[in-house]
Amino acid sequence: MRVLHVSQPVAEGGVARWVSLLARDQTARGWDVHVASPVVGSFRQDVHRLGCTHHDWRASRSPGPASVVEVRRLARVIERVRPDVLHLHSSKAGLAGRLAVRGRTATIFQPHAWSFQAITGPMASAAAGWERVAARWAHRVVCVSEHERQVGLASGISSDRLEVIANGVDSEEWPYADGAARAGARAALEVPATAPIAVCVARLVRQKGQDQLISAWAAVRARVPDALLYVVGDGQERERFAELTSSVPGATLVAERQDAAGVRAWMTAADVVVFPSRWEGMALATLEAAATGRSVVATDTGGMAEILGTGAAAGGAVVPLDDEAAVVARLAEAVADRLGARVMADAEGRRGRRRVQEHFSLERALARTAQVADEAYLRANGRAVAPAVIDLRERDRSASVRGQR
Repeated sequence: MRVLHVSQPVAEGGVARWVSLLARDQTARGWDVHVASPVVGSFRQDVHRLGCTHHDWRASRSPGPASVVEVRRLARVIERVRPDVLHLHSSKAGLAGRLAVRGRTATIFQPHAWSFQAITGPMASAAAGWERVAARWAHRVVCVSEHERQVGLASGISSDRLEVIANGVDSEEWPYADGAARAGARAALEVPATAPIAVCVARLVRQKGQDQLISAWAAVRARVPDALLYVVGDGQERERFAELTSSVPGATLVAERQDAAGVRAWMTAADVVVFPSRWEGMALATLEAAATGRSVVATDTGGMAEILGTGAAAGGAVVPLDDEAAVVARLAEAVADRLGARVMADAEGRRGRRRVQEHFSLERALARTAQVADEAYLRANGRAVAPAVIDLRERDRSASVRGQR
C-alpha cells in the first residue's frame, strides 16, 4: 500500500501529531508512507525520522486567490507519488486534494473540526456548501468524534460518507502521574510546590480560547487567592496573550516553546488542565491530560463531553457554550471548585484515565484507520469490501486483501 497523507500543519498541534502517529503505524505495517505539507518547524525532519518520504507543498492555512496555485502544486505531488490512497487532513488539504483528484484516487478526508465552524455569515454557508459537494469526492469522511459527525450531518453532508474514528492515546506513553510525579514536575519547572495550579496547553490562536480563561482568572483568584495559571504554547497570537496575562495576577504565559516532553511536564505539574476552546474536533491534548490523571475543565466543543463523561463517573467538567460572558463565568466556577479541592480533582483525574483506557485506545484508532484505507482502495477499484473486523494483534493487512491486489 502506498499512502500519501496531506496536511497543512503548524509547528506544534494535534493535526501534525496525528499525522505522525498514522505515519509511524502505517510504516510499521510495511506500507510505503508519504507526507506532503509545508515546511514548518521540525515536521519534515520528524517525518523522515519515521522512515517516511516528505514532499514540500507550499500552502497557506486559509483559502484565497492562491488556492488555485496550491491545488496545482499538490496535483504535481500526487502525480509523482501515485498513491493507492490519498488521506487529506484538515480543511485546506481537503480542499486542494479533492479538487486535484476528484475521486479518481481512493480518498479519505479527515476534517479535524469543520472549516465552517471557524467562520460566520455567508462564508460559513459557502464553506458548508463546499463540504456537501466535495463529500462525493471522498470514499470516506473520517470524524474524530461523534459530535463532529453530528455537526456534519446537521450541515447536510451525506451520512453514508461519514464515519467516526475517535482519536486515541497510548496510556503507556502517557502514564498516570501521582503526587510524587506532580512534586517532581513542579521542582523541575521551578513552580511553587504547594500552590493550586491550573495549566492550559494549546496553540496560541483564537480557536483555543485562552483569552476566555485569562478573563476568568480574577474570579478564580477571588475564591482561591493563591491559585496560579500557566498558559503553555506558541502561535500567531503570542503577543496578544502576553499582553493579556501581564495584567492578570497569578497568570503566566510560559515563554519558551514546548516540545512533547515539556507538555507532559506541565500537565503532570497541574492540579487541573483547562481547554477553553471555541471549536474542536477532538483535542489530543485533552486525551493526554486525562490519561495523565488530571482533572479536566473544558468547554463543550468537539468530543470534550465524550472524553470526560457526565455525572458521577465524569473525569472533570464540561462548560456549556453560550455567550462569552457566560462561558467566562462558568469556567471560573468550574476551575475554582477543583483548585479549592485537590482530593476531588484527583478523584476526577483517576476516573478520566479509566475512561481513556476503556474508550480511547490509540491502537484501536490506528487499526480502524488502516482498515478504512484498505476499504477505500478496494471500493475505488470496484472490489468487494469484507465486513469490518478489527484484530488489534494483526499488524499487517489481511492475507485476503493482499491476495485481491
